Amino acid sequence: MLQIMNRWLLPEYIADVLPAEARKVETLRRAILDLYQSYGYELVAPPILEFLDSLLTGTGSDLNLQTFKLVDQLSGRTLGLRADMTPQVARIDAHLLNRKGVTRLCYAGSVAHARTPVGSSAREELQLGAEIYGCATWEADFEAVSLLLETLRVAGLNKVYLDLSHAGVLEGILDGQVKDKGEVEALYSLLQSKDRPRLAIWSQCLPTKSAQALMALTELNGPCAQVLADARKSLPKHPLIDEALAQLENLAAATNAFKVNVELSIDLADLRGYQYHSGVMFAAYVDQLPQPIARGGRYDHVGQAFGRSRPATGFSMDLLTLANLAPLAQRKPAIVAPWTLEAGLASKIAELRVAGEVVIQALGGDDVETAEYLCDRELVRQDSAWVVKKK
Repeated sequence: MLQIMNRWLLPEYIADVLPAEARKVETLRRAILDLYQSYGYELVAPPILEFLDSLLTGTGSDLNLQTFKLVDQLSGRTLGLRADMTPQVARIDAHLLNRKGVTRLCYAGSVAHARTPVGSSAREELQLGAEIYGCATWEADFEAVSLLLETLRVAGLNKVYLDLSHAGVLEGILDGQVKDKGEVEALYSLLQSKDRPRLAIWSQCLPTKSAQALMALTELNGPCAQVLADARKSLPKHPLIDEALAQLENLAAATNAFKVNVELSIDLADLRGYQYHSGVMFAAYVDQLPQPIARGGRYDHVGQAFGRSRPATGFSMDLLTLANLAPLAQRKPAIVAPWTLEAGLASKIAELRVAGEVVIQALGGDDVETAEYLCDRELVRQDSAWVVKKK
């Protein structure tokens, strides 16, 4: 006997967002975008589908593996369902806006992953982010970090752990000695896992100083001042390394002076997204989540891949995860009104709604059942007028 699959079942790791939760997400989205507007960020909304070669321009192989692919029936070309909005926003800055000065852009939209990301339980996210284009100095990185911390504060997450790193450190250590893309991917995987035995084997082909520096990276993590001091002692003298450590020092000092409850650390082996980033990298953690709640950093080369070299830095996060961690909002009070054509009822309901009240009319006399609203009052006829009374 054939087993009939329920037609309403969703694909694996894809879920509906139900009432109350959806309202919480939308309320938070509006509050955060209003925050970004107060900083001067302009909202953009890229399409969810693009030609694949455009969608993956300037990105690493990880994003290619995460991208759903399909054939466009109009052109016959391969389309991609976006897994990350950042390259799209970089394309908008490079080719559509084409401004010379600093541009601040923000966005909020759905992304889909062909594979469930590590540490996640969903293949669809509501990606929220902010990007700064046209400023190559560490001050832009600090603005991105401070805006990220303000975002988490708006969501009610007041204790944050911020982990800093810098792609320039590894670039300075290698100094062009490793060019094979596969080899670089293997290296950054070993550094990420801090697999010292295999890292020692991998680095045998490098000069002794470079090999020793790679091994040192696995232990250069902890409080900022201590890590920076140790890095200057154990890493080779190189302009890229010196500049990277100076930027991290400036960023740490400015962030510590920012009046928020944040615990700063540096991990110079944390190179997730190394091929994507080109400078400062940062990840924000909160107590309720084992993986980062947000990631960001500098990615200057993405604009170059679009034919217009443009400094860029920013961050992104999943708004659904953020809303799930945010403190529970109280149910909004509501008024229950009868469904009737009696004189004056419609105008009274309109008056209450204009005043900001939620008025729900009970269809067919049934009780109102809702998870989002607390029906604590009712609209009743008293003499010749409609009045609101507590239930």
